[in-house]
Amino acid sequence: MSLGIILVSAIFVNNIVLSQFMGICPFLGVSKKMNNCVGMGAAVIFVMLCATAITFPIYKLLEKINAEYLKTVAFILVIAMFVQLVEIILKKFMPSLYDALGVYLPLITTNCAVLGVTLTNVDSGYTFLQSIVNSLGTGIGFTVALLIFSGVRYRIENSDIPEMFKGVPATLVAASITAMSFTGFSGMFS
Repeated sequence: MSLGIILVSAIFVNNIVLSQFMGICPFLGVSKKMNNCVGMGAAVIFVMLCATAITFPIYKLLEKINAEYLKTVAFILVIAMFVQLVEIILKKFMPSLYDALGVYLPLITTNCAVLGVTLTNVDSGYTFLQSIVNSLGTGIGFTVALLIFSGVRYRIENSDIPEMFKGVPATLVAASITAMSFTGFSGMFS
């Protein structure tokens, strides 16, 4: 499979949030402001790339010793390590972004999107380079979904909608419509 197809497919066709419904918590929690979306997207891309670079050889080692069943535990530990690194860096160098992301930054550790991409890479039989490209595309797709939904939420907040739909109901309806729009990409690649 070509690297370009993997990249475009991860961003649009198999968008981690809008097609696979992973990473919904930060998607709904952080998408209120554009700056937060960019910061969270960059953090997720960094964690996905680093986690993939480390988990790929760990999985190969686990395969050699017939301990593949430990992959989920090992992957979660690697992801948690990189999330802590991102948290320390943001707290030190970008305290305003650190405060804006709040509880959603540590939630990257349990973000099923990050774990999902690392598991998808090994389960799909990707090479190391294909895994890195898939992780990059998945991270970009996550960021694109956040940015698009940030614009949608801005429009919702500035619209006159019935009182009973304000807040969570309007957000969830908008999220489902946004997700449906991404199904149009599903026939792009076979």
